[in-house]
Amino acid sequence: MSSVAVIDYGMGNLHSVAKALEKVGEGVEVIVTANAQTILSADRVVLPGVGAMRDCMGEITRLGLDNVIHDFVASAKPLFGVCVGMQVLLESSAENNGVQCLGIIPGKVEYFGNELRDAKSDEKLKIPHMGWNQVHQETEHPMWDGIAQDARFYFVHSYYAQPGHPDLIEASTTYGFPFTSAISKDNVFAVQFHPEKSQHAGLALYANFLKWDGKTNNSK
Repeated sequence: MSSVAVIDYGMGNLHSVAKALEKVGEGVEVIVTANAQTILSADRVVLPGVGAMRDCMGEITRLGLDNVIHDFVASAKPLFGVCVGMQVLLESSAENNGVQCLGIIPGKVEYFGNELRDAKSDEKLKIPHMGWNQVHQETEHPMWDGIAQDARFYFVHSYYAQPGHPDLIEASTTYGFPFTSAISKDNVFAVQFHPEKSQHAGLALYANFLKWDGKTNNSK
């Protein structure tokens, strides 16, 4: 039986993520854990996250999970970052007056701004960006298998990722301007939205993760 560990540092939708994985992962053991050995022994890992970046990174570091995540990524097994779990993979975040992140993927996290406006109507947009929005796939990554182009996923965030190189971008979404909504590097894939709240498309993404071997095999 293959296994997937959902990293528990007290800052994610752990129950919802685990239930979604169990729903699509017949014969897959889903373990919610902060135990280093359990995480490192798993076949795959999901890194969820909600809340303030300083709190998330503080708990990850306090529990020693920063080193565990780095070691897991080095093992070449697949890791899936979700929402703030995507943002912590980058080098730094502008949130909370600046926070150093894990530095696994080159790039930084920026604030949408208080004067964000719709490019067509010039209407002021609310922050956080909350609700359903289209995700435009920029590659043919295996994680997109069977998911329609511009499928809608559920977002809740005030900050967005700015990858350090265009080749890291797997999908984009428009809210005031186009921003990166999915990134990848080698055996790491991460999204800004919440698949566990995104109905059929979200479940399909989790199902693809449970089949993905950690190789990009993508084309621009």
